[in-house]
Amino acid sequence: MKKKRKMTFLSFSIYLFFLLIAASWYFIIGVEKASLVDLFSGENVQYASKFFKGLIGIGEDDIAFLNRESWSDAAKLTIETLKMSIMAIGFSTIVMFLTVIPAARNMADGTLTLSRKWYHWFIFGMIRVTYLFSRSVPELVWAMIIIFIFKPGILPGAIALALHNFGILGKLCAEVIEDMDSRPIRNLASAGAGRAQILMYGVLPSVLPQFLTYILYRWEVIMRTTIVVGFVGAGGLGQQFKLSMSFFHYTEITLMLICYIILVVFADFISDKSRFFVK
Repeated sequence: MKKKRKMTFLSFSIYLFFLLIAASWYFIIGVEKASLVDLFSGENVQYASKFFKGLIGIGEDDIAFLNRESWSDAAKLTIETLKMSIMAIGFSTIVMFLTVIPAARNMADGTLTLSRKWYHWFIFGMIRVTYLFSRSVPELVWAMIIIFIFKPGILPGAIALALHNFGILGKLCAEVIEDMDSRPIRNLASAGAGRAQILMYGVLPSVLPQFLTYILYRWEVIMRTTIVVGFVGAGGLGQQFKLSMSFFHYTEITLMLICYIILVVFADFISDKSRFFVK
């Protein structure tokens, strides 16, 4: 008799994945009665053609990406966007470094420091709930709240972006500490090293390359997300992008997109060079 093969977690996940895909398409086509053919109707094709022609300047009187003055204005907005992203990643990184050690599970249960105290779990829970709340609120909502309190500008936009990314960075970096080799840290703890010494001489040398990878990645994401907070008056390229969309200045949209591409390429270059020097 052949033995029945037990379903592993991997096979169950694959089956569930395909089941969710089938259920999604059934809901779209069977329940919502959506038709993919309607997306390619003559009217939609006409609108799309007009939009993309406008982006490359066909039929436009004043082409922004061929205008020196437009490039000068866009350069100023690009610098504002860069400042906003640097402030945002700086704020979130500082707060992350201040909270990431007690937010690691192996610090809370004492397996890393050989010191078990009841309040470690309380601090761990408080910080993890803060991380969860921080990243669960979208950047746009944070920006709307902060700009409602303060006047519009790049500083409120940077704070909004930092509040959202602080929770993401904190969770990612805390998991890096949880997965690290605990033997060097235990040796330091058994030798009487304090929390600051454990951080400086035990944790940071091991996790800093991974920390830097996450920080630079989130910085690149923040650069792209500035377009979202710009829609509510946070300044930079995002605010001008909204205005260009509102007034149907298609070539200005193209110019803003070019500036965003330049920013992302710059961030990617800095990321590669930084990882090289850390290694």
